[in-house]
Amino acid sequence: MGAGKVMGAEDVMGIEKLIEAVREGKASEVPELLQPLGAAERKAALPRLKELRTEVRSLDGIRPNEADRIRRALYVAGAGCHTGAAAAASWLGGRDLMPWRSEGSALALRAVGDRTPEWLAEVAGRLAARPAVAEQSYGMIRGLVERSGRPTPATDGYVLAWTREIGTVRHHAERPEGPTLLERLRRDPQSPVLLVHALSMPETPEPLTWAVPDDSPEHWPTAAVALVGEGVLDRAAVVDAAASRLLRGGRPRDLRFPMDVLRLVEPTPAEFLERVPDLVGMAADSPSTVAGYAQEALAGLAADGTLPTSALAEMTSAVLFRTEKKLVRAQLALVGRVLAREPGSADALLPAVAEAFGQEDTDLQGRALKLVDRHLPAVGASVRRELAERAGELSPTHRGSAAELFGAALGSQDVEPYEEILPPLPEPQPLAPPATTVEELVAELVVKRLSDDPVAFERALDGLVRHAHRDRTAVAEAVREAFPQPPWQHQTHYFTYATHGIHVVIAGLLRHLNPALVDLRRTEGHGSDACFHQTLSGVLDARLWEAADLVGTDALPFLLATPTGHTGVIDPLVLVERLREYRDAGVEPAPADLAQALVRVLRTAPTVVRAAEEAAALGTPAGTRLAAWLCQEPVGATVRFLPRDEDKALHRFWLMQRIVVDLGENPVVRAEFPPAFQWLGGALEATPRPCYHWVEGRAQWPPVLPADRELLAACLLQTLTHSVEGDARGATAPLTALAEADGPVGRAVHLALAFGLGCGDADDRLRAVDAVLVLAARGDLDARRLGTELAPLVAEGSVKPNRLADAARTAAATGAYGTVWSVFAAMLPEVLAAPKPVRGLGEVLAVAADCVERCGAGDGVAGLDALASGRGSTQLLVQARRLLTALRQGADHPLTETV
Repeated sequence: MGAGKVMGAEDVMGIEKLIEAVREGKASEVPELLQPLGAAERKAALPRLKELRTEVRSLDGIRPNEADRIRRALYVAGAGCHTGAAAAASWLGGRDLMPWRSEGSALALRAVGDRTPEWLAEVAGRLAARPAVAEQSYGMIRGLVERSGRPTPATDGYVLAWTREIGTVRHHAERPEGPTLLERLRRDPQSPVLLVHALSMPETPEPLTWAVPDDSPEHWPTAAVALVGEGVLDRAAVVDAAASRLLRGGRPRDLRFPMDVLRLVEPTPAEFLERVPDLVGMAADSPSTVAGYAQEALAGLAADGTLPTSALAEMTSAVLFRTEKKLVRAQLALVGRVLAREPGSADALLPAVAEAFGQEDTDLQGRALKLVDRHLPAVGASVRRELAERAGELSPTHRGSAAELFGAALGSQDVEPYEEILPPLPEPQPLAPPATTVEELVAELVVKRLSDDPVAFERALDGLVRHAHRDRTAVAEAVREAFPQPPWQHQTHYFTYATHGIHVVIAGLLRHLNPALVDLRRTEGHGSDACFHQTLSGVLDARLWEAADLVGTDALPFLLATPTGHTGVIDPLVLVERLREYRDAGVEPAPADLAQALVRVLRTAPTVVRAAEEAAALGTPAGTRLAAWLCQEPVGATVRFLPRDEDKALHRFWLMQRIVVDLGENPVVRAEFPPAFQWLGGALEATPRPCYHWVEGRAQWPPVLPADRELLAACLLQTLTHSVEGDARGATAPLTALAEADGPVGRAVHLALAFGLGCGDADDRLRAVDAVLVLAARGDLDARRLGTELAPLVAEGSVKPNRLADAARTAAATGAYGTVWSVFAAMLPEVLAAPKPVRGLGEVLAVAADCVERCGAGDGVAGLDALASGRGSTQLLVQARRLLTALRQGADHPLTETV
């Protein structure tokens, strides 16, 4: 029908039938109803479909199943009625229609069966270009591409969906007739394009990283290489894509697939030679496994005599700057072999070898110095002078040998008074005011994982409460627009076992919560055997359920507990003013909100006396409670260890089961605070309380107790042991906030730092190092006490020396050599006196010696003389002698003031 033709009764009836079918949720009938409609009729139906799309939102909280059926029909009808490719792609990619992208794709493809190949390809490309849409629209995009006959759109989102689709048909031993991964890839015409793209993706799709043996029929790298051998995949393209991805670096998980493919495809020496710059780059900056592979490949070229000397020199400088000892030793050995074969290359290679003079490890320094000594006669005068100058970087252990080698030309390090360098004091950051408009508020609410950022979370929560109090209807409508398909509508028990952060408050605003469940969760407390993970998380849960119950009512105009600073603390005068506003409005504070506000208020602020007086003058129960609270001293916590039982010492989490945290009695908390806060008053038994929960929400723990870091640290100890004794990661995430928090610093804080320095994960140790340095900069670190707490943990093997050495080396490298040595000076006597030699202690002594050489400390260490006098050349003995020598020389270099 032409665009200008007036629609007749039959045309109008066809449109009405279509709309009726959509309204009744009969998606399967939509394609047949679309067939007789021309472009004009379909265009005329669009406004009706859009109105219905808006209307169906009102059914979400009433008849969700009916709403789902209508949306599925809308998905199909909209695809068929939009004549423009851009508009059709926008409709198909709508967030509210997301659940039906896969289930409704077959019907939607039937609805667009009359479109041109160009139109189909354009819609496919637009959908594939949106990652989140592409992941959910695989069936639709693939169908469009196949019907158009156009090239496959290789985008990250589409490839991710494709790998999931291919990977879902698993080959099982009980079904030997099932197609293997190789067979599925071989018969898929899109494999050549998508597999090569998968190799280059920043984040490798999960199926490609599955831990399966190389000979498994579901091993992606093996299947990919088999396709290379069959000519299905272009070998050069595969090698290029894998090498380029490895060069860009990233998480080990994301590099595993290209690494395995490159390893299995076994590039020839000629292929390696074409990619020497890429291999040098991998050896320089990639994770150790990738760097090791590149080093071996380049070593093979060097053995063949085909690696240019300039490339070997560049590679050597880069590798010798790395911290992995295995790579450094292998590189020195490689250069030694090349120099033995080609003495004339010494001028180019020995300056690169001198990079190892700056290594922390004195053994590596010694190896490099011996290599230079062996080939020094072959270099010219200018290179000799350069090497002599670089030798000034050697530790005192090797200065004598260097002086014999270079004589007067040896570079000298100017001896200057030592200055301890600590990080600048963290500046207090005030919390920004809440969103000023509903639109700004909604933009904050839709952020994924909002709970991971406590500052943003508190700001968004306060903004939601404030705006809902002013205009609940407007906020509810805006939230419905932003959350068209909230998960709690489709998951009956969504809130039964978890609070899900701010989602529960949004659900309360929309009146989607069961009142009985709300009442239960608002008054929920903890048993006397609860773990601290449960108690800390329970405080936030109680606040959120309370807010979910009261949001949008006069009983909650704003939150009292919203922090004024980034650590979670509340200025006492600000809290007084908030209570005054509540009094003037005739509002009684909500129990959990007031309790959290009291726990957060800063009792060490200069204005605390004035605040207490003004709070008492309010003449309200809440004001009286605040005034009394401000005058109380924190109760704190006592931490002790049960005696070590050797029969149980091999238990994986025995350290965790020996910790006893005793929270002091606080009658005020027990009498006046709601159930979720009772544990802060001593309601928990002083017994070991192991925690085996899958721990989430750590970021929200420090803001619960921002004004009492000793108590907060005591609550973190059990969680930290998971990373000390097990393989958990992320346990030290709260330590930075702990270091910036307020309140006294005692045994619990220093134990938390000790555990953090002994964590198995390098990132966990790095966060612990940051916390140590921040506390030192604030003047709150007792370095000797930290060493005293570390001593028994290292002596008994709970904290591994290699982990501690790595953390200490990192801390010292920032300029805090004196601080690190103070820790070791207190720790070493007990460790050296341990009944059994502590394995790996040599690494700790190496770091300690480096600290003493840098800061000039001269205090003695009990037991060190006896150890250093022993016979042998193990690292332990070598480093003990080095440390002893440095301490004896340290009296000439007294410490200066910290800067």
